[in-house]
Amino acid sequence: MNLIALTQYQGKIVGPIAWLLGHIMNWIFIVLDKIGIPSTGLAIILFTFFMYMLLLPLTYKQQKFSKLQAKMNPELQAIQAKYKGKKDNDSMLAQQEEIKALYAKYGVSQTGSCVQLLIQFPVMIALYRVIYSMPAYVTQVKEAFYPLVSNLRETAGASEFIQTLSSANQYSKQFSSEAFTSGDATYIENTFIDVLNKASSADWSALTEKFTSIGDSITKTHDLLNQYNSFLGLNIADSPSYMFKTAFADKSFIMFIAALSIPVLAGFTNWINMKLMPQAAPTSNDPNDQAAQMANSMKTMNMMMPVMSLVFTFTLPAGLGLYWIAGAVFRIFQQIIINKHIDSIDIDAEIEKNTEKYKKKLEAQKETPQMNRYANMNTRSVSSIGSTLTEAEKEAGIKKANDIYAKGNINKKSLLARANMVKEFDNNNN
Repeated sequence: MNLIALTQYQGKIVGPIAWLLGHIMNWIFIVLDKIGIPSTGLAIILFTFFMYMLLLPLTYKQQKFSKLQAKMNPELQAIQAKYKGKKDNDSMLAQQEEIKALYAKYGVSQTGSCVQLLIQFPVMIALYRVIYSMPAYVTQVKEAFYPLVSNLRETAGASEFIQTLSSANQYSKQFSSEAFTSGDATYIENTFIDVLNKASSADWSALTEKFTSIGDSITKTHDLLNQYNSFLGLNIADSPSYMFKTAFADKSFIMFIAALSIPVLAGFTNWINMKLMPQAAPTSNDPNDQAAQMANSMKTMNMMMPVMSLVFTFTLPAGLGLYWIAGAVFRIFQQIIINKHIDSIDIDAEIEKNTEKYKKKLEAQKETPQMNRYANMNTRSVSSIGSTLTEAEKEAGIKKANDIYAKGNINKKSLLARANMVKEFDNNNN
């Protein structure tokens, strides 16, 4: 763990991405502060929109693939039906070639949208990490905790009391680490910031009552953080579940509605987004078909995601719920635009263009020198390629290979060398 920075995510892949995105979030917050609206809620929304705009090209490719795959599936199923039950080598190679030609015809990769998803996934995880640990990445939010954390470090019993807060459970390893127990001031203060950043309003009240000697410092810090975290009358550092309990205790109908609005909106917007996304159809009706199983799994996941959004955002800080809602709203508008654009594409013209491109590729392969083709081809396809050569081309190729062997420029362990050894042995015996 980094002893200087706060708990920035240290993963080898996601960590550096989160570090970069953290700088972007920091710049956004600085700009908002310069214009007089230092709001973490608004920063999260702008940050989310900015990142989804950067990912738009990948998202478009992914959605275009899904659309084209839906139109391609009947032809793909026909090829699979044609070779169903045929396990011999020639049939399997022929099926692969036909499927390859079909994908080339529609201009999509056989790996589908996997590459785009593999790129987007760590970015989305990094987005979550930045928003979840704002003080670790946004300098001004971190500075808001000073001088309070320094005062707490020097106050007797403060460290033990902070460990009793509900938000301290996830940082138990930091409290028991050697850096903390040995009295590393920077590490201790960073750990306090981690805990207080997740603390609820009830935790802050308990802290004020316990340490009246530094009550002014606690109040000033909490007020400044409330200013940063205030969004549409809600404190996005509190979870909707905590807001719900407070509303029930205070008999506040408005707070009750506000507490439910974030998880309900998170679930609803994600449900709309899933409905707009093109659904991958199974490639066959065979229950043992892995592609069909994957398509069914994706369908189930799409049904579960809105429910998961509702449950998670009810218990997590409202800021994360705001991030989910902002992302879903942006994806809804993005999906509508992408769908309209893809639907306006002339599929027949697209297929014709891709077919022509594939033909040119095949023509270019035919013009490749024969010796290069022999050097790179798979041994299983030797006979099929050799059958396309004329007798003159075969004789020329054999003569050239023999000349290379005679000059001693060939690997003595190669297939050609061994074949010539057999030939020489036969000639000597005769």
